[in-house]
Amino acid sequence: MKITFLIHDVYGIGGTIRTTLNLAAALADRHEVTIASVRRHRARPRFDIDPRVTVVPLVDLRKDSADLADPLLHEPASVFPEAEKRYHQYSRLTDVRVEQYLRGSDADVIIGTRPGINVYLARYAPSSALRIAQEHLTHDTHTKKLRAQLARHYRGLDAMVTTTEADAAVYRAKMRLPGVRVLAIPNGVPDVDLPPADTAAKVIAAAGRLTRGKRFDLLIEAFADIAPKHPDWTLRIYGAGAEKGPLQQLIDKHDLGEQAALMGVVSPIEPEFANASIVASASNAESFGMTLVEAMRCGVPVVSTNCPLGPAEIIRDGVDGRLVPVGDRQALSTALADLIADEPGRRRMGRAARKAAHRYDPERIVDTYEDLFAELATTRKARAWQRSKARWRALAARPLRRLGRR
Repeated sequence: MKITFLIHDVYGIGGTIRTTLNLAAALADRHEVTIASVRRHRARPRFDIDPRVTVVPLVDLRKDSADLADPLLHEPASVFPEAEKRYHQYSRLTDVRVEQYLRGSDADVIIGTRPGINVYLARYAPSSALRIAQEHLTHDTHTKKLRAQLARHYRGLDAMVTTTEADAAVYRAKMRLPGVRVLAIPNGVPDVDLPPADTAAKVIAAAGRLTRGKRFDLLIEAFADIAPKHPDWTLRIYGAGAEKGPLQQLIDKHDLGEQAALMGVVSPIEPEFANASIVASASNAESFGMTLVEAMRCGVPVVSTNCPLGPAEIIRDGVDGRLVPVGDRQALSTALADLIADEPGRRRMGRAARKAAHRYDPERIVDTYEDLFAELATTRKARAWQRSKARWRALAARPLRRLGRR
């Protein structure tokens, strides 16, 4: 089977890129896999890509690229939805290149990886291919305008896949998609070739983009509450982003220079997690929570905010980690202090976390996707009938709605 992923920019860094590469590599054990990257901004990808996976860039933005002189690059996109937050990075050239690529594709399955790209998928992918939209954010993080645009186009897809059952339930309730299979499939996270963390290291680790929503400021504040009582413990935050300066100022404000540090981007992150005893996440929201599973793979318990929508589906509070209320500095510092004081508990939770993480074995996730492909192929005619029936009902209801407005 030929499977193609359509992604924003596989040459960058981000959770969607990592999860796509993980799934692509796992699928490559059994299928022919291609990743079509709408944009290319550097010579080599930042993440390692399985050599069995073919990468096809569509628009080259590197210095001296001929695409930079194409006038279409400087015209605004007309197909990529304007309400999508990446809109400013798209153009008529991306519209044209994606259309050309998709219309010429002989893939059996094409998977889109962000809302605007899923619109391309619905518009241009051949009807012979199964068209699957992945949601790496959540329904409620999108604006009302974007959700309305997506609803119009998503009705032409075969399936819409979220990373959590909670988000799938929201889509089923709030976005009517007759004939479209809406389901949750979690991200696959490969096992690590590392011995389990011994949970004796006096290190709390955290990782992610340094943005406001990740609430590393809250984590630093919570650590400041407990640092004086535990001067031999350190906090290491891995990542890059716009909040680096303010976060460093916060570390300096609390005089944590000897105990807390911004470590920059490290990839892979698992060896750093394996050298920690606790991994922490203070996010306001998570569509899934890759770092949580990566830490659990290493046998490290995670203290996380119980934010929508991912952590509660990953962590069992008190068994393989701790869940605390969103934005609650006191609860976060208390949970960290409890684990710092309980080394046997850290070991017990670490073992449970490592075992629980097998739910995210890539092979299991591939099995689930293959089951979905088979189901979608079998139900194609029935789902087309559902769409047609819904369309006729909508047309029939229009005169009644007009009468009601008079």
